[in-house]
Parts: sequence; C-alpha cells; structure tokens
Amino acid sequence: MAGATAVYGEEDFARHFGTLVPIPAERVVIAEDSMTIDLAGRPLTFIDTPGHANHHGCLFDARTQAWFTGDTFGIAYRELHTPDGPFLFAPTTPVAFDPDAWQKSLDKLMARNPKAVYLTHYGRVDNPRALEGELRRSIRDLAALALAEEADEREGRGERLRTGVTEQLITRARRQGCTLEGPRIREILDVDITLNAQGLEVWLARRAKQAAENAGA
Repeated sequence: MAGATAVYGEEDFARHFGTLVPIPAERVVIAEDSMTIDLAGRPLTFIDTPGHANHHGCLFDARTQAWFTGDTFGIAYRELHTPDGPFLFAPTTPVAFDPDAWQKSLDKLMARNPKAVYLTHYGRVDNPRALEGELRRSIRDLAALALAEEADEREGRGERLRTGVTEQLITRARRQGCTLEGPRIREILDVDITLNAQGLEVWLARRAKQAAENAGA
C-alpha cells in the first residue's frame, strides 16, 4: 500500500483500490526463490525477478511452458500491436528500477526456453525469444536516457525525462510498424510515459544518494 500510494498519490490510490483488507498472517506463505506450488496437479514455480521492482516475482507454469511475468517481461498494449508482432517496452515506474538486476532476471526467464509469457499488461504473448532483444534494448535505452541527465544540474529534469521517454517510445512504436498518429500513441501511453519518467528520476536520486554515502564512507 505504501509503495502504490507513493506512485499514484493518496487520492488516486483510494479511487482505484479503496481500502485494502489484510490477509490473516496464518494464511500467508512466503514464496522463496525456486519454490514450487502444486495447484491441483499444476506445478507453478516462483522465481525472484527484481529489476522492474524489488518485490517482483514470476511464476512458471509447467503445463503450458510459459511464464506469468507481471511487468518483468514488459508492457504490450493491444492497440499498438502490428502485423510484425506486439510492441513491447520496459516500464521503469517508481520506485525500484534497477537495469542490471532486470537483465539478470530476464536471463532466468529465458533459461527455461518458454513458449509464451502471460503479461499482466496485457495478455498472452507467444515466441518470447523473438521479443527478448527489443525488451532488453528498451531497458538499456531508458537507462541511458536517465544517465545522460545525471550530471545535468539544471532545473526541469523531470520534464526533459518525460520528453525523452515520449520520443523513445513513439520512435520504437514506429519502428515496430505502428501506423497510428503520434497524438493517439501518446494518448495510449500517457500514464506510462509519466510513470517511466518518474521512475528514472527516482533511480537517479538513489544513485546520487549512494554515491554520496560511498564518498563519506
């Protein structure tokens, strides 16, 4: 709740989710990395996959040889699918973007040679191996966009990051074969553009704090 409220703000959190009722502690099972759950004869294996967020984990479904990935394998809006396939991008939303950890998490997912991934946003995507390179590139490009701002102390960093994220996503959508007009693409991606820019700015703040702590050690 604290993490989601920090991202969406108290008002939006309350509007979208209301009051969350906690689960009794005795019903909670802490899933350790590589833990397998037997769901009525259907093995689901949990893998710890930080990078998009510290708390992110993925479930491998042995029956379909596919991953339930949350946002670890990116976001793909159906409106932006093209004959060349889904337009997939990395969500760098606040508050725990870590590009290096994310790349290692993708290594874990792809090591099982999955036939498909089930994206929270949105739906089943087949042949993830064909999409892996673009997702990895999206992570690298967004990180590079932020790092280019790291030494720039001018005001307006957030807006510059938002502009850069917008340009990156629209360019990649065009390269994927999306023929929608630019304003329509921006409309579909508006929330993600804002959250991605915020996430990159938070990442830079964390890096600055860590650098200061290391200098004082």
